[in-house]
Amino acid sequence: MFFTGTESYIATLALQQAVNAAIVLEKPLLIKGEPGTGKTLLAEELAKSLDTDLLQWHIKSTTKAQQGLYEYDAVSRLRDSQLGDPRVNDIRNYIKKGKLWQAFSAEKRPVLLIDEIDKADIEFPNDLLLELDKMEFHVYETGEQIQAHVRPIVIITSNNEKELPDAFLRRCFFHYIDFPSAQEMAQIIDVHFPKIQQRLVHEALEVFFKLREIPGLKKKPSTSELLDWLKLLVADDIDPQILQDKTNKGGLMPLFGALLKNEQDVSLVEKLAFMARR
Repeated sequence: MFFTGTESYIATLALQQAVNAAIVLEKPLLIKGEPGTGKTLLAEELAKSLDTDLLQWHIKSTTKAQQGLYEYDAVSRLRDSQLGDPRVNDIRNYIKKGKLWQAFSAEKRPVLLIDEIDKADIEFPNDLLLELDKMEFHVYETGEQIQAHVRPIVIITSNNEKELPDAFLRRCFFHYIDFPSAQEMAQIIDVHFPKIQQRLVHEALEVFFKLREIPGLKKKPSTSELLDWLKLLVADDIDPQILQDKTNKGGLMPLFGALLKNEQDVSLVEKLAFMARR
């Protein structure tokens, strides 16, 4: 059970080694990196390559660790008891299994994605320490002890919005996904657009990486945004020659809305293009 990437996901050697190390060590793999570098997609492609199920737990600011285990719907049980529903006799009818319970119950080793863990409360990672370490938890309402049939492969992503606790980090294998180089980006583009003309790729990459290097840019364009931009360029049959034409629309590249996501960055690029023309 080793990961080498897939036809639609280019994984660097370092990323392959990190995934396989986490599998061997049976530890959660904590993945960090810029938004748009394929952190979430990694879990999807890993499950596909191993021909196994993917369970996705997308974390929000209001998410509690308990929700990953189970939720007990006491309100519905009270309502049903008032209506004389016979289901109230079995409390299990009001317990909803969370993603961890589903992963622990799987017969075949699944991939469990805990996506953007840093969005939750600072105590969230600590609240999952025991469950992720021992792969078991107690259901107080029924007295059951839930244990994993097979230990799931756990992928945890973070955008570095919050620092994670040291006790949590000790239990993980860590990998930071570096932003792709121009050569790696060309390989990614080739996977998504195998028939695209290479001159367009060359000019687009030059514009893209120059854009990312601009000092003071509020939001650097990501891989996914580059792919969206290329898709639009191909659809509109844009001539590669005009991609770097500084006289075009105030110095902005065609269809710039795919790369620049706020008015401050648009204004900055226009200003730099104006100064370059002078």
